[in-house]
Amino acid sequence: MVKAEEHMRFAVQARDRWSAGPAPRTYAPQSYAPQSQAPRSQAPRSHAPQSHAPHIYAPRGFAPTPVAAESFAPKPRAAKRARRADGGKGLPWVIASCLGFVAAGIVAQGVFFADTEALAKGDALVRRSDLRVGTAPVKGDRLVAIPGQDAVGAIEPVLSFNERFSALSDDPSRRAVDAAPATRNVASGAKTKTEAKSEALPPPYKVASLTMRPPVETKPRIDLPLARESETRLIPFENSAFPYYGKNPRTNAPFLNVSDDGRRGRRGAGGRVYWHDETYADNRVLVHVPKTFDARKPGVIVLFFHGNGATLERDVRDRQRVPQQISESGANAVLLAPQLAVDAADSSAGKFWQPGALKRFLLESSAHLARLYGDPAAAKTFASMPVVIVAYSGGYVPAAWALHVGGLDGRVRGVVLLDALYGELDKFASWIEKNPSGVFVSAYTRYTRRRDDQLVNILSEKGIEVGRGMSRSLRPGTVAFVATRDGITHRDYVTNAWTGNPIKDVLARMSEFRS
Repeated sequence: MVKAEEHMRFAVQARDRWSAGPAPRTYAPQSYAPQSQAPRSQAPRSHAPQSHAPHIYAPRGFAPTPVAAESFAPKPRAAKRARRADGGKGLPWVIASCLGFVAAGIVAQGVFFADTEALAKGDALVRRSDLRVGTAPVKGDRLVAIPGQDAVGAIEPVLSFNERFSALSDDPSRRAVDAAPATRNVASGAKTKTEAKSEALPPPYKVASLTMRPPVETKPRIDLPLARESETRLIPFENSAFPYYGKNPRTNAPFLNVSDDGRRGRRGAGGRVYWHDETYADNRVLVHVPKTFDARKPGVIVLFFHGNGATLERDVRDRQRVPQQISESGANAVLLAPQLAVDAADSSAGKFWQPGALKRFLLESSAHLARLYGDPAAAKTFASMPVVIVAYSGGYVPAAWALHVGGLDGRVRGVVLLDALYGELDKFASWIEKNPSGVFVSAYTRYTRRRDDQLVNILSEKGIEVGRGMSRSLRPGTVAFVATRDGITHRDYVTNAWTGNPIKDVLARMSEFRS
């Protein structure tokens, strides 16, 4: 009876623990299995076998506070006193123990025993459904004994070596270790269903490798240009056409041939004097980079030589709308337009009369174009980019001499004359003959028809095929002479020739430079 009273006392204590209210439930992710922790300090061994320590299961809606199994084990001295009391007889002691356990189960409000798995000291109790992520407790939930864990530690995942250190899975030295069966901290060594399912699922995260991996070969990153608007600037150039203090190659006389009280100037063929500080001192260049230009694609530099009586702002940019035609052409092109004689009836080429002048001019322009484009590294691209020369009216002189002594060595891919063939026929014919893959287009009105006919005859005598009219596609090697109808004026020829906006039309027909 002493033994029965002692067990009854344990049952009352268990009831008090459960009546205190449910403890917070512990949930663990679906792919996680509890990870074992360091065992707690061992208590004195009890005379009752550990294999008889019961599992404790809770009804649905309760999460039990972990109860150490040692609380149910009888104390050694109490067991000795019980044996002395019943004269050493085992049967009454067994009967009393059974009655005590039954009474404890009844008082504990539905707490019952099961003998499926052994409950060791320090085991934690967790719901089976809590081991699945996002799964709410369902009817019939039971508590699973987790060896050597408390309620908090039960949510930590158990990962294999390969799962934690995937970089070492290919290491030959690890294959033998990985192939060996894993040791377990349970007596039977058998895996539970929850553990088997957790190990079958892939790890939810990656862990840094302990070994150095070989460098991964990657392609060089291509940085796209930032979104921007078109850029149009007037920029001073050291190698622009003017100022010029050299000689006129036509007469071999000094270009500035007039001086008045220290003021220098030039007297033209008609006798009019153009002073240097008013007409030949502007070294600016109109530079235009469209917003659609892409330096990574095949591109072209359009070099525009304006006619007599013009300025860059009033005529080239605003009236003739040359930058706008470049942008609307669809070609991957940029614009350079040097200021020639300012608002004067003078076709002088200035520095472009000198050998290598065009090459120096384009080399200097590469840095300016790259700055406007927004990528200084693009200067190398601009320094080797093909060139198309477009000359209007009196701009034929710098165009002819740039082809003749500019020093570009085949970099010029095309020449377009807009009612501009007033002379220098030999220089244009020489360029056409030396560049069989170049494109040459001369459009004319009645003012320059005679000169265009002469050039056609020169080329025919050289055996060069010449076309009349504008070709649908200006392919390399095209030589075309285009007559325009009556009523087309010379002054408006840059905006209205065989079609509106002829510069735009020519570039659109040159498929080689389409963006």
